[in-house]
Amino acid sequence: MMANNDFLLEIGMEEMPARFVSSATEQLRNRMTEWLDENRIRYESVEAFSTPRRLAVRVKQMAERQEDITTEARGPSKKIARNENEEWSKAAIGFAKGQGVELADLYFKDQKGTEYLFAKKEVKGKATSELLPAVKELITGMNFPKNMRWGSYSLKYVRPIHWIIALLGDTVVPIEIAGVKSGRQSVGHRFLGEETVIHDPQEYEKALEKEYVIVQPEQRKSIIRSQIKALEEEKNWVIPIDENLLEEVNNLVEYPTVLSGGFAEEFLELPEEVLVTSMREHQRYFPVEDHHGKLLPFFVTVRNGNRDYIDNVQKGNEKVLRARLSDADFFFQEDQKLSPDEAAAKLDQVVFQEELGTIGDKTRRLQKLGISIASTLRVSEESLHQIERAAALCKFDLVTLMVDEFTELQGLMGEKYALLAGEKSETATAIKEHYQPRFADDEIPSSLTGSLLAITDKVDTIAACFGIGLIPTGSQDPYALRRQAAGIVQILWEYDYQLSLDDLVTAALDILETEELLKKERKTVHQEMISFFKARLKNLLMDRSIRYDIADSVLEDVKDTVGVMVKKAEFLQAKLKDSDFKDTVEALSRVTNIAKDETSEPVSVQLLEEQPEKDLHDAYESLSVHLPEQLENGNIDSAYRLLEEIKPAIHSYFDHVMVMTDDERIRKNRLAQMVHLSQEIRRFANFQYIVFSS
Repeated sequence: MMANNDFLLEIGMEEMPARFVSSATEQLRNRMTEWLDENRIRYESVEAFSTPRRLAVRVKQMAERQEDITTEARGPSKKIARNENEEWSKAAIGFAKGQGVELADLYFKDQKGTEYLFAKKEVKGKATSELLPAVKELITGMNFPKNMRWGSYSLKYVRPIHWIIALLGDTVVPIEIAGVKSGRQSVGHRFLGEETVIHDPQEYEKALEKEYVIVQPEQRKSIIRSQIKALEEEKNWVIPIDENLLEEVNNLVEYPTVLSGGFAEEFLELPEEVLVTSMREHQRYFPVEDHHGKLLPFFVTVRNGNRDYIDNVQKGNEKVLRARLSDADFFFQEDQKLSPDEAAAKLDQVVFQEELGTIGDKTRRLQKLGISIASTLRVSEESLHQIERAAALCKFDLVTLMVDEFTELQGLMGEKYALLAGEKSETATAIKEHYQPRFADDEIPSSLTGSLLAITDKVDTIAACFGIGLIPTGSQDPYALRRQAAGIVQILWEYDYQLSLDDLVTAALDILETEELLKKERKTVHQEMISFFKARLKNLLMDRSIRYDIADSVLEDVKDTVGVMVKKAEFLQAKLKDSDFKDTVEALSRVTNIAKDETSEPVSVQLLEEQPEKDLHDAYESLSVHLPEQLENGNIDSAYRLLEEIKPAIHSYFDHVMVMTDDERIRKNRLAQMVHLSQEIRRFANFQYIVFSS
């Protein structure tokens, strides 16, 4: 009998894109774990390994067989299983035969008042070695952002497969994929190593390290960190480690060796962002600083190999960076020959979207929309001028040589060039900040002008795209509208601007409608945008640990500011702990429930016959005056107390008044009264959405 063994699976390929490696490694580990669990194979652990040329997993202490299981199968009902003589029917005999059991082993069990025939069957586990060839599907079923085909094979994979190791103990598990058969041969470093034979899964790391391959990603990272640390101490430098860059570099090398190089000090006159982008984003270099955070004319990079001929590698990297920085210096000097206004004029030749005109058209919309939004917030006259000026110039750097080459620097270069041209610092800062937040967890704009311009730019893009039918579907969002909507919600919340999403959407659509850019009915576009923003706001609330039902209840009406909606949600979440909250919710929900399918009609006071309905009408009139005031001022606790105060009137009304009376005039009037009261209640929340556990 074979004892418990380790299992090694390695997929050897041509170099994978660095950005795919980490996720693919985790995917292979997860798929292997799921496969083992589904097949009832016990194991101690699953380890994952990867380099640019390989993905691998090792299962430690894999059981030699599947676990045995006992299954219970249900057959026909007792009426069908037994005939009138209480003998087994043909159906019962067929069931026993199908399950592979004797008739004597059959038994009856009651299920929901009916007795059924059952059989227990012992299923013996198969040998693990018999099952392992099926890991072929585990390999071929992996998903990657991009795939390719090679030769005449139909398989689509991240890169062509060149070798496969499938080793259970010292035995090769037979697998064949795209003409490649499994074995025990692996391949070392492309230039420094050779083929190596793996005799046992436990030899894997050491065997490949001899061939200049470090298969454990965390070990490679540790080597890079320690070598950078040693270089810092040797040179008296500070080398900040960008974790994303480290992850990428780590997935580009199999045998890391850190080295440094330098560039001419004259390049330090370029904006720091240009230098850092050239090094980090384009060359995968780590910039070097002094102990005061000032950039030094050096860089650090990681070689895929050992220290042989390291001087030549250093010179080659320096030559490449020198050419890149020379280009950047040329761009920097040339760009300054145009004023921001001259550059902005060129935006009339840059298409924003074929149905929406040029970026020049967009900036003119931003000027109008920015002033409209800022006026709603009653900012100062000076701030209005700053917003108008920043809107006119916010995209001018898109026509510069620098941004054409380094697209990551849009906004940043606009700020630099604007300051060099003598623009006010507020304008320059807004040019940079109006793109923020660019991604989740990015900073929001720090200035008034920047934050309002960011909102303006984003809502114009969303409204314009929705207006011509470009609405995100599934994973398709080419204009990043979800991210931009989330950015608007985040800014409105952080600044607590007294501006509702409804106001914002209305202002954007006003301008698009005036310029005849809406290709769909305005009302439809408005509704679609509100739904879109609600989804982003719900994400914000859920991130703050707000229950889904509470979130839904406050998102009924988006005429409140984002800040007020967040406060309402947090308030209601806290109220869940109060013993009387359920009674309040049920009372308010009785009103909104009876009014939900009714249209709004005027209430005739003369038709209010019963005293409870008169009392409720008085309570409504007071609520309609004071509730909006409290919500507008953000006094959530006071607003809720107003709702609590009308609870006795609601209970009295439903105890003594029949809404659905036979008299049509009275019935319609009472329903109208419910509709008007419901509208006020729903200013705070739609309490019907709130769920209480039984």
